[in-house]
This record gives sequence, structure tokens and C-alpha cells, in this order.
Amino acid sequence: MSEEQYRHEIAHLARIELHTPDPDGTLWFFKDLLGMYETQREGQSVYLRGYEDPYQWSLKITEGPVARMDHAALRTTSPEALERRVRSLQDGNYEGTWHEDEFGYGKTYEFITPDGHQMNLLWEAEKYRAPEELRSKILSRPSKKPLQGLPIKRIDHLNLLASDVTPVKDSFERHLRLRTNERVVDGEVEAGVWMSSSQLSHDVAVMRDARGAQGRLHHVAFYYGVQQHTVDAAEMFRDYDITIEAGPDRHGITQSSFLYVFEPGGNRIELFGDPGMLILEPDFETRTWTMDQIDTGTAIGGTNLPQETYFTYGTPPVDPDPDEDAQ
Repeated sequence: MSEEQYRHEIAHLARIELHTPDPDGTLWFFKDLLGMYETQREGQSVYLRGYEDPYQWSLKITEGPVARMDHAALRTTSPEALERRVRSLQDGNYEGTWHEDEFGYGKTYEFITPDGHQMNLLWEAEKYRAPEELRSKILSRPSKKPLQGLPIKRIDHLNLLASDVTPVKDSFERHLRLRTNERVVDGEVEAGVWMSSSQLSHDVAVMRDARGAQGRLHHVAFYYGVQQHTVDAAEMFRDYDITIEAGPDRHGITQSSFLYVFEPGGNRIELFGDPGMLILEPDFETRTWTMDQIDTGTAIGGTNLPQETYFTYGTPPVDPDPDEDAQ
């Protein structure tokens, strides 16, 4: 079978680990405001899940000196798919390591993207089994909808910042078989790409880091499910002194509704109001946006994404470029 036939080898984003210098504030944000369930504590880490996340955890919060992504993990569609993707990475000179030390997950392959992000691939994942008091009468739902917070349903997607978008995109296309659904170009330079292996508009996005830094996180998104509720969320965040960066509005790219905030530790979080467009065509062609279309691409409703943060801030934070800020 040719490599081209191994197209749908990545199922979805399974988990992410975030570091925070304010663990109490970060946990309060995710548990009290977003309504995530705590499933485990180990050392300086706490494991959380949304009420429709299928596994033991989708978010690991670890105390650390600065806000940043430790790693993110994609689950493959089968154990054979995991072996094929790892073999492809190794053939492409991506030297990774196997480990099996995360609560709720089995054998995992860890590798570094061309820009320095730590990514994991895995197949083995322990399904969450709710205790009696949290079992939902809705059989397709792993646990009851919580009575506090928004609440969010599940982890949705990952957005990475890169000093050079194209090498990361090319590696994800070649070795993970992700499809580029949309992209933004600035002349001949790719400024952003939105990629998936499923019907979702994107599982992973990569955007150009305006600071020129490597290996940073732009945001992780959690699926909320109703666009109107992002307005309710904004009101809640305003009342509880959570910094709102942009939204609520709807992106032209992906057609999804959004609300961007900063959790107390400093990581950017997106509340995803709906999934946006679904890619149902097997021969879907990449849509290319240009910089003269960027206002519609970023926000259909007219929200201005703040230049001073949205295209420059990522985690871990980096010092501003004095020459850039003087312009």
C-alpha cells in the first residue's frame, strides 16, 4: 500500500501539558470557571478533563517558573498507524524517544518539530469510567455535565507559533499525513496554516511568530459548543477579572466562533463556540488567504485582534524587540 493511502492516521488531539507560575490561579480558572473535572494529582501536577473528554485527562497542569506548553499529544487511529507515523518520522531523521510514564496513557513516541515544539504520538489510552455519582444518563457522554463553570465539553485543537511556518507544515503533512485546509500567505511566505486529519477544520494550526522565537504556544482551545454561550462566558470572565484578549466573534478562517482569554498563569486559552466548517469532501482543496483579506479571515464580525498581543504574544513569553516596538 502506498504512503498516500495512509491518509487518516491521526485521530485527534488527545492531551496537552501546560506549565504555570500560578498553579492555584490556573486550577481555579480551569476547574471553577471552565468546569473541568480533576482526576489525579502527582507531585506538582494536576490532571483534568472536560465532561465529554473520553480519556482520563486532556489537560495536565504543572507548576513551573514560566507559562508554557510542555508537550501536546496526538492519538493515532490504530496501533499500526502509530508505528507507520513513527517510522516515517525516523526515516525523515526525526530522532525521538519512546516512553510510557503518563497516567492514563500507554506507549508514547516523543519528537521535536522543526521549530522546537515537543509533540507526542500515541495509541494506547485508558478510557474514562465515571464513578456512579458522575455517570450520565446520556450513554454517549462519559460523565455528567458539571454544575459549575461554563462548562467546556472537551479539548479541541492546538495552535503553535513558529519562526518559520512552512517546515513545520511540511513535516506534519509528510510524516503525520495531516491535510492543510486553509493557509495565509504574506507574499511568498506562509504566515499561517490550519491542518487536520479528520472532518474538523483543524486539529493543529501553526502561525508565524512575530517575535521570531521558536517552539512557542499560541493557544490551546477547548470546545464549548454553542456560539451564544461565548457571550455568557465573556460576561463571566469580565466579572472574575480574567483578561479578555478578543471576541466573542467568528473567524473567517475555519468559520468558527471564538473568545480568547489569558488564564492566570499566562497561557492563552480559546473558548471554541462551535466547530465551524466541517470538511466532508474527500478532495477538499486548500483555501489560500492573502494579507489584504486578513481582516475577514481573522474576524467576520469586525473584531480587531490586538496587534500588540495576538500576533506577538506566546508562551513562554519573550522580551519585545526594541526596534520592532519603536516602529
